Amino acid sequence: MKIFERMARHEHEQFVLCSDTASGLKAIIAIHDTTLGPSLGGCRMWPYASEDEALEDVARLSRGMTYKAAAAGLNLGGGKSVLIGDPKKDKSEAMFRVFGRFIQGLSGRYITAEDVGTSVSDMVHVRMETRFVTGIPSSQGGSGDPSPFTALGVFRGMKACALKVFGTDDLSGRRVAIQGMGNTGWYLATYLAAEGAKLVVADIDAERVKRAVKELGAEGVTPDAIHAADVDIFSPAALGGIINDQTIPAIKARIVAGSANNQLADEGKHGDELRDRGILYAPDFVINAGGLINVANELVGYNKDLATAQVNAIGDIITRIIQLAESDRVSTHVAANKLAEDRIARVAATRHVRVRGLTVDPRN
Repeated sequence: MKIFERMARHEHEQFVLCSDTASGLKAIIAIHDTTLGPSLGGCRMWPYASEDEALEDVARLSRGMTYKAAAAGLNLGGGKSVLIGDPKKDKSEAMFRVFGRFIQGLSGRYITAEDVGTSVSDMVHVRMETRFVTGIPSSQGGSGDPSPFTALGVFRGMKACALKVFGTDDLSGRRVAIQGMGNTGWYLATYLAAEGAKLVVADIDAERVKRAVKELGAEGVTPDAIHAADVDIFSPAALGGIINDQTIPAIKARIVAGSANNQLADEGKHGDELRDRGILYAPDFVINAGGLINVANELVGYNKDLATAQVNAIGDIITRIIQLAESDRVSTHVAANKLAEDRIARVAATRHVRVRGLTVDPRN
């Protein structure tokens, strides 16, 4: 697909290609929509098979961030960045510092944070070159790793779904399958274990599964079987596209609620198929907004108690979406999109009011 066709498909404002031979940096920054405010979204590092694959990923992820911020009630737009490379062997201080300089050149249109393949320490290196970065250590005035807050939001959203499906939000005794035991998956597992849920887990890293089995009493299964586990709730916490033509027929869970972005391979088709099969889907960009809410608080002076309260409210937003879906007789994904789009449209409608006077001499 030609680049401007790709931008027009989802109404992206800007793609920025960043390259630095000395450090090996190959990065793409995608700014989707800044109606509500500057775009904020994490920096993902992944060994993409092609540049086109990287561009498609950052385009989808940045669009998702627009909807995530809008649904969460944040005054932020949607953006994302990807670094092409292996996070286990290609990282360097120089790479992230150069990347920070590219971000600085955008003058605040894009604010970055950690994501898959990057860490708080990587953001420290970015911070050396730009102030437009969040998720930095508390010792430097930031909030640190956002993963516990992402997991907390998923946990609250999961309980809201359980109340609808099972008549109670008590998850003790419920079987929950978690696909992906990275930072967010691990924190979610600890919340669930503390409530007495029975865990089934999978990860491409066998050591992570072994840890969950040993420390949390989880049952380990292979990554290609986790979606079909005999459980009450399926929680995708890895890469996107897990809800697709092949996996949907095998899903036994009555709820899909997880932290992964872009869980539906085809948004309209697969959201409707879950609804038709009687499976309640918690829209990913709503339920996984906890990390974004947390780092967004850094922009106004970080307050952990305020951030926690806002993340806990994700359960209320999920409940509202379920009610909207029922009243409109649509899938929860469609209802969540409408919630986000309506807010963006309402704010956009206020932009006809001028807030600044002329900044140039009108005689020229």
